[in-house]
Amino acid sequence: MNSTEAAADTLDPDTIDLADPATFADHDLSEFWRMLRDTRPVHWNQATRHRRGFWVLTRHDDIMAVYRDDTNFTSERGNVLVTLLEGGDVGAGRMLAVTDGPRHEQLRKIMLKSLGPRTLGPVAAAVRANTRHLIREAVARGDCDFALDIASRIPMTTISNLLGVPESDRDFLLAQTKAALSADDADADEVESAMARNEILLYFQDLVEQRRKAPGEDLISVLVDSVVAGEPLSDEDIVLNCYSLIIGGDETSRLSMIDSVYTLAAHPEQWRLLKNGECAIDTAVDEVLRWASPSMHFGRTAVRDTEIRGVRIGVNDIVTLWHAAANRDERVFDRPQVFDLRRTPNRQISFGYGPHYCVGSYLAKIEISELLMALRDLTTGFERIGDAPRIRSNLLTGFSSLPVRFFPDHAGLSRHDSAER
Repeated sequence: MNSTEAAADTLDPDTIDLADPATFADHDLSEFWRMLRDTRPVHWNQATRHRRGFWVLTRHDDIMAVYRDDTNFTSERGNVLVTLLEGGDVGAGRMLAVTDGPRHEQLRKIMLKSLGPRTLGPVAAAVRANTRHLIREAVARGDCDFALDIASRIPMTTISNLLGVPESDRDFLLAQTKAALSADDADADEVESAMARNEILLYFQDLVEQRRKAPGEDLISVLVDSVVAGEPLSDEDIVLNCYSLIIGGDETSRLSMIDSVYTLAAHPEQWRLLKNGECAIDTAVDEVLRWASPSMHFGRTAVRDTEIRGVRIGVNDIVTLWHAAANRDERVFDRPQVFDLRRTPNRQISFGYGPHYCVGSYLAKIEISELLMALRDLTTGFERIGDAPRIRSNLLTGFSSLPVRFFPDHAGLSRHDSAER
């Protein structure tokens, strides 16, 4: 626990506001989530003068049930609080994440041609090479800011390569994605976030126009050449989906990577399991994702009156599904407050579930697994050497900075150098 975090708080559910980013920046909510799971699994977050109220689900099974239920709930009025509370998402019916029904199925098939396991073999090799290069450089320096120097560069490089984003534009896009749904300090406001989101859309509008004139081998070119419901995708359709891909392709992996190093540094016994090969990498990745829960929630809107656990949910009510709570649900996970890289089974839901299960989940797991293997093979360990401030957001959780010192594994580095030659 760093200097910006307090001990677990006992908070009043009738006054705490889960739409306020300060709630997450200023409090440890672990006890609050446990209390809701035990006593108010279907909780009403009160309205304020400035926004409407919404339902809060915290139990794993309830959240899974809503994710599966596309009869009573829709994604097309927004899938995160920032859009749900504004009354809708401009991408509704066009952007994969906020599109339902047959159009969603067709868009998803198109995306999976570039993001599914069958097509990501060469991408995985590139992720491996890039990750090991970055860790090798950091080990040689000794100290680095892991969040800025490594974690910020792996997912953005990968998704940019897939989308055909020029290398010269990637720092700009990274800055915009960081600002779009979170902030590094309390001074940032929603206007800045909205401007960042608009900058991303404008950037991809230019790139789509370029691909219309000169298609390439990238995912944008695939979208330009795609047909849904018998009609070619419009420029706006493609731009909105590029926005979703660059945000999703960066945030989940980057924040999970940062959290993995932060957490492993604090749990030396788990690091030893990883270092000694005593846990499967796939199992470790799932635990990293469960523990980090980088996207704290997603949301749905009720399209008709229904019930959850005997509680009436009215038509048009917002229902938020909190991964941050469900991934610690004692009803599903044995000793959920324990970080255990050998945890199995592990029903973590950091990528959601059901028809809208994250289309980039396989790619994110590749990136996290390659990071863990690079740390295992090229270092004997690492330690934090400074504060790790948390980002401010009601959607994303994680650290904006993580100063660390790496300790070299000389035998592993020698093998790495020989393999490169």
